Amino acid sequence: MGSLKKRSINLAGHATSLALEPEFWAVLQSAAAANAVSIAGLIQRIDAGRGERPLASACRVYALQYGQAH
Repeated sequence: MGSLKKRSINLAGHATSLALEPEFWAVLQSAAAANAVSIAGLIQRIDAGRGERPLASACRVYALQYGQAH
């Protein structure tokens, strides 16, 4: 996998940055498009359901599960 790519995202009114490998960003972008939401909207959904898991880990798990299902 490639080096990390960092993006700034607004979650619950707070700016945060999220660093993931480009391959994960590509899957998240596909998932967002399939769900007719922005990538920020998708990450907000992931954030809302992640529990104690770090956000980057939750995004990677989501991308893995999405990739396996599609």
